[in-house]
Amino acid sequence: MLAFTPASLPDLSGKVYLITGGNAGIGYETIIHLVRKNAKVYMGARSETKGLAAISSIQKLVPNADIHLLLFDHMDLSSIIRAAKEFTTKETRLHGLINNAGIMAVPFELSKDGYESQWQTNYLAHWLLTQHLLPTLLSTARISPPGAVRIINLTSGGHNYAPSPGIDFADLNQLRGGLWNRYGQSKLGNILHAKSLNALYGPEGSKKDEGEIWTAAVHPGNIYTNLSKNAKFLGPLSPLFGPVLNALGVFTPAERGAYTSVFCATSAEFEKGMSGEYFVPVARIGKPSKHARDGIMAEKLWKWTEEEFKGKGLL
Repeated sequence: MLAFTPASLPDLSGKVYLITGGNAGIGYETIIHLVRKNAKVYMGARSETKGLAAISSIQKLVPNADIHLLLFDHMDLSSIIRAAKEFTTKETRLHGLINNAGIMAVPFELSKDGYESQWQTNYLAHWLLTQHLLPTLLSTARISPPGAVRIINLTSGGHNYAPSPGIDFADLNQLRGGLWNRYGQSKLGNILHAKSLNALYGPEGSKKDEGEIWTAAVHPGNIYTNLSKNAKFLGPLSPLFGPVLNALGVFTPAERGAYTSVFCATSAEFEKGMSGEYFVPVARIGKPSKHARDGIMAEKLWKWTEEEFKGKGLL
């Protein structure tokens, strides 16, 4: 018996959410759960064709679904800023940001911005998007009850594969690491980001007077999505590995994989003492790695990221 199902969610009429990577996998299923409860949702996607097709598909399931496409590419940080500005021209409120998009165990690649692809896609782009949407999130929080505004970062149990220092500030692109080190570091970054946001704006946050925002880092479980299908951890055998594991029942369906994200983003059962925690399926607080519990490392990463983006004129 599952401890939580989306059927127990409250009515979300009047609430606005933004989900990155919303055209497929867990993001797609998350949107379905939200619009079934009458939320207004912005679907972040990099392909207009795929995004519109996904919206059409959802609206066939939920005819009154209020979904809008927001285009940006995590491998192009300038597009993140453009999308955030576009959102703020359309909406004055944002109740939930679900930083869901991600890639896993892919070959080494540098973005046009000069960062390793997993580090940028999974961590940097989401940090930047969150920061540019923060004024809207905070203004929404100031006119809402505590807990009405939340930021959810999708992470992974794979954060345990981060380099031995945790966040390797001496080699952030992990030129000396492997694809799992690079993935693990990016997912550790997602947890530390949620931790820092909670320290600033959470129920006991140093800046909560600017607006109280609850946060969580969510490990959705072993889900069979494009993330698993596109991973290259077995080289040329990788395309065969995922389907075999899926057939053996190793993976959880994406629909259920979205449960914990939805719980943390919208459930009345998510209490203020849960803010800033690491969640595992289904809707349970878990214990992440020692690096993920390191407040000093979280502060150092926040400072590095902020200074990095300010130096490049992105903040």
